[in-house]
Amino acid sequence: MPDRTPTSTAATTAKFIFVTGGVTSSLGKGIVSASLAKLLQARGFRVTIQKFDPYINIDPGTLNPYEHGECYVTDDGAETDLDLGHYERFLNVPTSQANNVTTGRIYDSVIRKEREGAYLGKTVQVVPHITDEIKRRMLLLGQKGEFDVVITEIGGCIGDIESLPFVEAVRQLRWELPPNDSLVIHLTLLPYLAAAKELKTKPTQHSVRDLREAGLQPDILVCRSEHPIPAEMRKKIALFCNVQVNSVIESLDADSIYSVPLLMRKEKLDERVIKKMKLTGGTPDPDLDAWKDFLGRLKNPTEEITVALVGKYVELPDAYKSILEAFVHAGAQNECKVTVRMIQSEHITPETVAQQLHGADGVLVAPGFGERGFEGKLAAIRYVRESGIPFFGICLGMQCAVVEFARNVLGLQGANSTEMDPGTPYPVIGLMEEQKNITQKGGTMRLGSYACELRKGSKAAKAYGATQIQERHRHRYEFNGEFREQYEAAGMLASGINPDTGLVEMVELRDHPWFVAGQFHPELKSTVQAPHPLFVRFVRAAIQHHKQQVAVA
Repeated sequence: MPDRTPTSTAATTAKFIFVTGGVTSSLGKGIVSASLAKLLQARGFRVTIQKFDPYINIDPGTLNPYEHGECYVTDDGAETDLDLGHYERFLNVPTSQANNVTTGRIYDSVIRKEREGAYLGKTVQVVPHITDEIKRRMLLLGQKGEFDVVITEIGGCIGDIESLPFVEAVRQLRWELPPNDSLVIHLTLLPYLAAAKELKTKPTQHSVRDLREAGLQPDILVCRSEHPIPAEMRKKIALFCNVQVNSVIESLDADSIYSVPLLMRKEKLDERVIKKMKLTGGTPDPDLDAWKDFLGRLKNPTEEITVALVGKYVELPDAYKSILEAFVHAGAQNECKVTVRMIQSEHITPETVAQQLHGADGVLVAPGFGERGFEGKLAAIRYVRESGIPFFGICLGMQCAVVEFARNVLGLQGANSTEMDPGTPYPVIGLMEEQKNITQKGGTMRLGSYACELRKGSKAAKAYGATQIQERHRHRYEFNGEFREQYEAAGMLASGINPDTGLVEMVELRDHPWFVAGQFHPELKSTVQAPHPLFVRFVRAAIQHHKQQVAVA
């Protein structure tokens, strides 16, 4: 008999769901995983989701946003995949370093152990050493006693060379875990051929065949489709893919990602999972009243505004995914449809800025790194500062606001960030002291959650309804405190300060309808259940500006 003893010595009380994908990428494994998690959470189960990515980078922190979309940062300072943002937005539960693991992290850990002599002279191989490390990390969150269900999303597509060790690890775990303690959901595509006017099942059949060749039989198939799947086609898929007919789940294109939990509920995905895993203790039906209320406000707005997002990665919306979703949350909170117009900062000049920002009820200057597009952001900020248009700056957006104010209000010609001009005569933004001796790029910025004290009576404090807050950071440069008195005397207030270091976390203009900027990333903490207060107030200010413009016209 084969040995079915788990490789991990620590017992686990959680059940494990593995989500794989086939045919093509970008089918929405993260949204399906988050939607299932939401349904289980709404029944009273404690759920978390983790993402295993097959790329060799230790984390996405050093990846160009055009390559991988935004880098999502957790409270504990992990630079992670943007899918963790979906997990948090749906569940309103913080994730951590343990929720995102890459091939690079796995190999790094195994190689370190080998150098330390942990393998006692054995030949280190993909099986069992790499797969054992993958399994250890897959089980980690389930061993804390904090969760009833751990959903693990496997990045990439079945058939990719780099995904094979993860699939093999899942195969082994399914053999080692007790019956009914694990389940595999495979997300696939049913393409529609317009010429033939029909959906085609062959890609799904081939994808499942590849999965079975790797040793995994899916328990449930979630089929992405542009058209409803006929009953006869479901039977055909079930027959050829060796699953039950009621385990073939239809996943139609949705008008919003936040509609997907309700669509999955209609397809009874959560019921199939509960029955197959013999999950006990939850309520008979999920409590989705608050979720439906959010969707009602989202889909039935009473106001409409346009916000200009000025950034350097606007060609790929995923580069600003959390910002875009924060506008969805804040818009629903204000019963307002927020149309975000993406503007490439490289295209903005003092001569074109009025035309570029025409019709914008508010302007957000986005985070980023490097000199490209920097001057365009400064031109945009000067325009909104002088025009009274609501402004919101995030990270580099705040630093741009500080530089623009120095040049055009304080009269400090040549003022700049030392990131853009190391020889600037007025370094109003400089490298943080603890960053000056760092040479490695990956995971070395100021990362994670830090405290901030807000000035009483400030726009920031009124937005939060508090003076003590915690926000997530990802930066190397900071406001130069030597210039603070000059700024405050001229009307730019330091409205948020880190209590431990004195770092200026937020600035705002005293005599402006809404001109607020933060060194941190507020978008990372905005969820369906708790829209971020700065986005809520910014949208409210933009609504007010829009009404004033209509009244004048």
